[in-house]
Amino acid sequence: MLLSRTNPELHTPRLLLRKFAASDFDAFHAYHCLPEVYRFLYNDPPEGEAMRACFEAVLTAPFAAAGDKLTLAVCRREDGAVVGEVLLKLGSTAALQGELGYLFNPAFHGQGLALEAACAMLDFGFAELGFHRICARLDTLNTASARMAEKLGMQREAHLRQSNRHKGIWGDEFIYALLRSEWDAK
Repeated sequence: MLLSRTNPELHTPRLLLRKFAASDFDAFHAYHCLPEVYRFLYNDPPEGEAMRACFEAVLTAPFAAAGDKLTLAVCRREDGAVVGEVLLKLGSTAALQGELGYLFNPAFHGQGLALEAACAMLDFGFAELGFHRICARLDTLNTASARMAEKLGMQREAHLRQSNRHKGIWGDEFIYALLRSEWDAK
């Protein structure tokens, strides 16, 4: 696994994916404070100092051991606006496993930016980091994420019943995954 390249800049036709900078806090806060963004995340949006701590954790997060996350700001190339974030979570270095995640500001929904960014992150995970398999975990009620996973070529592998709990309510999850061989065949 090639973990030495964990400060990437990824370019797509419309986007630049890069590490967050301290100056991105306001844009980060703009969508991390919205309840609808956290609707399927099993926790509430951070508030006050917790928001700042969440942002600082993204800025300083390592990416070397199981559970570590590489989070990239998704910026429009035309104006530099931070529209959201994509991440790869390191599941296992021995098994070359990763997990894809994403959060986007609803003000930028419906433009295909999340799909474009997720596609770039999958390519980075497979081609640059050497992952063998990348999965995505999502709430079964999150139909938009399920559609996106399917557009990315991911296969639904599991339906985990009542696997998460938030505010006393149990929720189900789908596990989607994609193998490097499947990505390379696209």
